[in-house]
Amino acid sequence: MWGDGSAVRSYTYVDDMIDGIYRLMQSDLEGPVNIGNPEYVTVNELVRTVIEVAGKHVKIRHVDGPIGVQSRNFSNGRIESLGWRAQWPLRRGIEATYPWIAAQVGRHEFAVAGAS
Repeated sequence: MWGDGSAVRSYTYVDDMIDGIYRLMQSDLEGPVNIGNPEYVTVNELVRTVIEVAGKHVKIRHVDGPIGVQSRNFSNGRIESLGWRAQWPLRRGIEATYPWIAAQVGRHEFAVAGAS
């Protein structure tokens, strides 16, 4: 992973995004509106969560490289005024998504192996 993994990010599950966008479309709000999960995690925490959910044993190696800004802050105040709240914590979203990703990787590996 680039950098030391201490950069902080927020990840929003697609179902929460769709709900927020739908609520915006039904509202009279105008102008920019943030839709984001207020659960902040470091990149190290993200990687450890994926490793745990995947049940893998992975050694994390930090390398020099661009890491972007240390963290980003946003306010969900406008979207929350419509009754929206993120319902999917990071771990639950990864648990729901990982099996699909693993199946896609398996299909790709099968296709590549079958082509030779």
